[in-house]
Amino acid sequence: MIYLDNNASTRPAPEVLAAMTQCQQNHWANPAARHAAGQAASRLLEQARAQLAQLLNGKPRQVVFTSGATEANVQVLHGLTPRDAGGEPPLLLMSGIEHAAFLKAAQLREAQGLLRLQLLPVDAQGRVSLDAAQALIRPGVQLVSVMAANNETGVLQPIAEIAALCRAAGALLHVDATQIVGRLPFDFTGSGADLASLSAHKLHGPKGIGALLLRENLAWPALLPGAQERGRRGGTANLPAIVGFGVAAQLAGQNLSEAALRQAHLRDAFEAQLAARLPLRVFGADVPRLPNTSCLRIGALHADAVLGRLERGGLIAASGAACSSGGQQASHVLRAMNVAEAEAQGALRFSLSRDTSAEDIAAALQIMGEALAPLAQAA
Repeated sequence: MIYLDNNASTRPAPEVLAAMTQCQQNHWANPAARHAAGQAASRLLEQARAQLAQLLNGKPRQVVFTSGATEANVQVLHGLTPRDAGGEPPLLLMSGIEHAAFLKAAQLREAQGLLRLQLLPVDAQGRVSLDAAQALIRPGVQLVSVMAANNETGVLQPIAEIAALCRAAGALLHVDATQIVGRLPFDFTGSGADLASLSAHKLHGPKGIGALLLRENLAWPALLPGAQERGRRGGTANLPAIVGFGVAAQLAGQNLSEAALRQAHLRDAFEAQLAARLPLRVFGADVPRLPNTSCLRIGALHADAVLGRLERGGLIAASGAACSSGGQQASHVLRAMNVAEAEAQGALRFSLSRDTSAEDIAAALQIMGEALAPLAQAA
């Protein structure tokens, strides 16, 4: 199997699995307990916190462990409050290409009267329009939320420029860093963000564990009350997953730039050789992207027809469409980029990992050529 769906989830690194197994076998005590076994577990937890902080150029005390980026994002929404007692709901600005789960959570809270939501538009390449951002990020906005890198197109967002606009308007900035962490350097301290969220399983760590980073001295209410995580996230710590997260973060920081360059080279070769064989449109190709991500359309082919053939040939990829009520709905990301509905229905996403080899790419191209050339010619 050639697996090119790493933006959905990565294979846990062997070192991560070994550390988690050792933790399960030897450190099952509750890290909150005061006895020796509990304190030994607590030291492992704090070691993982330090490993993650180092990867993100943050401080360990800024890291709050969660069950994943989804929970971290919801905690960000939970912290929004009216500026004055009895005042109107807080104003939240989000890009129109945020993760679907995050957008839906914000829309639900808006429907409940808990916040007011405005969407920041993006251009045809999928980048937030800075002209629109400058007009919309104004005094009275409590929070702006923009992902660092899009999960479908891989397009990088102008976080530094948006952070400057937020500072000038007195607004807070939240960055969904789920896709960028482990693929490109992400400096939380230098980014200008006040909050950032991420998940371990995007960087060869385990599922079910993530983190929310908070700027120092930023008070933010807990989504789950409890004494754990310095009162910022209740519930007994998922120590084996946290330990695995720490190891994954440490591994991700090793030769990160070199790994990114290698993936970019493989991705570019994949796109160039595929374009020589089949009619191709690459979304977001003219702006900076994650080095591992290629979102494209092949001729007039529908994504479902393509993905089924590829999987039968041994190649795993993803579409840009989301299931809705048993049917297919075109990606909201591509719709925000003003891609026509019919064209968006054909969007495919191929996402590499640091484990992807040149041989994998060559095999993927062979599979695609054999499986899709007849379809493309018929279309």
